[in-house]
Amino acid sequence: MADRRTPTGMLREEHQLILKVLDILQVLIENGEAGDWDIDGMEECVAFFRLFADACHHGKEEDLLFPELQARGMPRDEGPIAVMLFEHKQGRAHVKQMAEALPGARDGEEASLAKLSAAGRAYIGLLQGHIHKEDNVLFNMADFMVDKPGCQRLCDQYDVVCARHFEGRTKDELEALAGQLQARYGQA
Repeated sequence: MADRRTPTGMLREEHQLILKVLDILQVLIENGEAGDWDIDGMEECVAFFRLFADACHHGKEEDLLFPELQARGMPRDEGPIAVMLFEHKQGRAHVKQMAEALPGARDGEEASLAKLSAAGRAYIGLLQGHIHKEDNVLFNMADFMVDKPGCQRLCDQYDVVCARHFEGRTKDELEALAGQLQARYGQA
């Protein structure tokens, strides 16, 4: 259930889970570069980032929070929203590169493994900085700008998004995938 005290409570909670899976991705890349690639684990991370971080989480930001902030006077084409949208686009490109590299990486192709590693490292750096900016700048602004009725409306809308399926998976199933990755790779 969404944290209904602030318009960003649920989003901040989701950031913590995304950061944990980024840590797992880092471990997988380091192990791979040392000669021990776990392509199944990489594929699960890519699925988590595509479906949870982007479709579910970024979807709530882009379709709900950002328009609410725009309605309250924050411009979309400059400032924090513009930066976040640009970074979402960059993140999607990195995840797409990882997904495209997976088949060749599974076959042990050096170029695909290098692409997987480079795109993964770029994604980690991008998202860590992105989350820091959202949590410490944009979300603080949002919590100040959105009044209690707006907060309640956003949280109700977040719940609707969370009830959806993302390529057949529920939000709970994607959170469980993150938990399985954490258990498997010792990132509790």
